[in-house]
Amino acid sequence: MASSSSSSLGPVISFQSWKYHVFLSFRGEDTRNTFVGHLYSALEQQGIYTYKDDKTLLRGESIGPSLMTAIEKSQVAVIVFSKNYADSSWCLDELVHIIKCKDTRGQIVMPIFYDVDPSEVRKQKQKYKEAFAKHASENNNKVESWRKALVDASNISGWKRQHNENESKFIKKVVDTISHRLHPLTSSLDNNLIGVEARMKHLISKLEIGFGGKRMIGIWGVGGGGKTTLASSVYDDISSNFDGCCFIKNVRKESCNKDGLERLQEKILCGVLQQKQVEVGRVEEGRCMIKDRLRHRKVLIVLDDVDNLEQLEELAGSRDWFGEGSRIIITTRDEHVLTAHRVDVVHNISLLNNDEAMELFFKHAPRGYKRIEDYERLSKDVVSYAGGLPLALRVLGRFLCDKEMNECRSALARLKEIPDANILEVLKISFDRLTPLEKELFLDIACFFRGYCRYTYEERMMILNACSYYPVIGIKVLVQKALITISEDGEFDMHDLVQEMAHYIVRREHPKNPEKHSRVWKVEDVLKICSVDARMNLDTIEAIGVSCFWSVESQHVLQVATNMKKLRWIDLNQKPISKKLLAVTPLSLVIMPEGFPPRDLCCLTLKTINANQLWDGYKFLPNLRMIKLDYLSKLMKTPDFDGLPNLEGFIVNGSRLLQEIHPSFGHLQKLVCVDIRNCENLRMVPPITRSKKLETLVLSWCTSAFNLSNIQEGSLENILPHKMNHIGLSCFSGCLRKLVLSNCSLTDGDINSAAGWELPNLLELDLQGNGFVRLDFSLLLLPQLKRLNVSWCKQLVELSELPSSIAVVIAGWCYSLESFGDISNCKWLWQVSAWYTKLGALCGDILLNSMLQNVFYVRGTPKITLSVSIFQVLTFGGGNLYVGSTG
Repeated sequence: MASSSSSSLGPVISFQSWKYHVFLSFRGEDTRNTFVGHLYSALEQQGIYTYKDDKTLLRGESIGPSLMTAIEKSQVAVIVFSKNYADSSWCLDELVHIIKCKDTRGQIVMPIFYDVDPSEVRKQKQKYKEAFAKHASENNNKVESWRKALVDASNISGWKRQHNENESKFIKKVVDTISHRLHPLTSSLDNNLIGVEARMKHLISKLEIGFGGKRMIGIWGVGGGGKTTLASSVYDDISSNFDGCCFIKNVRKESCNKDGLERLQEKILCGVLQQKQVEVGRVEEGRCMIKDRLRHRKVLIVLDDVDNLEQLEELAGSRDWFGEGSRIIITTRDEHVLTAHRVDVVHNISLLNNDEAMELFFKHAPRGYKRIEDYERLSKDVVSYAGGLPLALRVLGRFLCDKEMNECRSALARLKEIPDANILEVLKISFDRLTPLEKELFLDIACFFRGYCRYTYEERMMILNACSYYPVIGIKVLVQKALITISEDGEFDMHDLVQEMAHYIVRREHPKNPEKHSRVWKVEDVLKICSVDARMNLDTIEAIGVSCFWSVESQHVLQVATNMKKLRWIDLNQKPISKKLLAVTPLSLVIMPEGFPPRDLCCLTLKTINANQLWDGYKFLPNLRMIKLDYLSKLMKTPDFDGLPNLEGFIVNGSRLLQEIHPSFGHLQKLVCVDIRNCENLRMVPPITRSKKLETLVLSWCTSAFNLSNIQEGSLENILPHKMNHIGLSCFSGCLRKLVLSNCSLTDGDINSAAGWELPNLLELDLQGNGFVRLDFSLLLLPQLKRLNVSWCKQLVELSELPSSIAVVIAGWCYSLESFGDISNCKWLWQVSAWYTKLGALCGDILLNSMLQNVFYVRGTPKITLSVSIFQVLTFGGGNLYVGSTG
């Protein structure tokens, strides 16, 4: 090469801007019929579409404008500097326009010095000096721009043909180099790539081409979602803006081969440096070579289907490995790989919307002779099934394109039971990369918890934790691997086909034998299991989650479950019985048959079961960690808890006849959550004195539990003599995070008697619906309290001495509330809701002013919300104040 080059940061040039591969600029009388003629033929033989004026222009066509347009529409401009090149003002005008296109359009410029020295061109010596003297004598005002263009062009890396060098070999060297630098003139966005163009523009904007720096961009999403297609399209579109480019496919698969990473490192070096062969002996050597050879080059590298952080560390370990303006694009199913590598942007792939999905399906499944109305109905069914996944739409379209309507419908019905293998294998890659524990967690979520509204997010986490899945970290992994999503309200979700894959994994070996499945979630499957021989071994079944059974069916399910020795969770939801029928339905003395629950049971959840108790007497269930009972309307007492040493969660709701919690409940040492609601006849709650882990305590609408006349004599022993402490609040103060005592007929006296309460880690306190008049929080030691709810305390007149840590106060429908007291020390307070109170505009102003003074203590974007009465809502956020009427 004749001289060194410097890469400029030019604009992004789309392949759609090019019409020609190469434009040849030359002095005709010097080289047209010799060197340039041979070069043109060699380029054409390689399929390189080349513009050469005497071969391309039509007779009578205007030369000047046509040449200018041809230059602009060419990816590469090859300038053949010969001895008489500068004699032609036309050649020099071409040269000026070529340099302009290089700077403004990202055109690649390659000079060839044919029988002249680069310095002769750069410094305008000998023949070039003579030519410019002649131009100057003609008072040509273009001379200075021509001189600058010659200097710029001669500083670009090119070729100098030696006097005795073999011309054919020299031309081959030139053509090979040009061939490596070229990119397709035709768009990679063929008619089958629906919706890609808009997504390309969005991703290219994140790449910030032309703004310098070195950026790594990750494309993340579910398998078959179009990550590789998007990366490939962007690569084709922008690669002409870089000194060297390389697209490495199937990194996950290739790296598993022997010396896989070394071979991938070789591909990067060969691709970027345009060399036929580079040898890498060791991974460490490859890292050094990439850093050493590429750190001064502006490169574009795509690493497709990365699934391991080590792959990135060995192939693109640092931005410092690459030159200014470089861009590294990574596609992966695992967001963790990207965040751990600290990429600049994680681009979440967006699936096709309905219109795009329909268009893509039409491309692959042409309607032909089918009736339009039938075909449109089928298309909607297919699009709904595919859920915007491009892979599924392509596979199904190709499969159904030659099928009759009845055959298409049969195929769709079959897919519900047996997913297409091509789709399944792509989706299953993410599942196969999970640990055994993560696989079990994923299957439970897919079979039981997708959009399952019966459980709160906290309850779902408790159930999964009871199964020893360590769900906090496990769910994070599933989200990062694009297998599940979590909505703002905490609901688990996933793509329909991902859920279908999970169901297929559970059923695949025995699709017609649910008694051999690990999980059972369909009513018909449970009924089929109940119809088998009662003595059959059902040790494969680990979890049952079904609803809508009648009472007799529920009893049968529980009886059959005694044979499920590995059952860890059962969720049984019986059909509600009408009040009239409920009144005449006989009580079952014991709802659990002999031998139930099995010893391995971890979680027991029942709803609307008609019985007055679970089991009678003592049962040793060392693995049972959670019990949840919803609307067991005739339940009157709980079982003996001495046999449940590891119970962590106890949730009861709507058992209005429940009168007592067994005294042994107070002996439990591992309780984390106790949640008892709507048990208005509950008279006896044993003191919870031994648990050192209790984080959540909820007693709501349990008015009888706080009636002193119902507290058994002796239950207050060693506990402060007031009605709140008889449940043991004074004993587990160190760990409690959430305390709910709502609608329990509490009064000021109860708070006063609780003076000295120390709950150092309490974050949330809910006292709504009680009979307070004045709540003075100076009596309580709540140094970490963040959220207070006193809504529906209709007699409450004053809140005072709020803890300085308070952030949110909810006091709606406190019709008598007149004052919040002094909140000047509440530096974290950002939300106050006080609807339907006696707090006037003046009090609202005082609250708002006090909150505004403290806004700078809030980390992140300042935000304050104040809702007072029904007349105005004032929100301060991001430096703006909004006032709006709500009435």
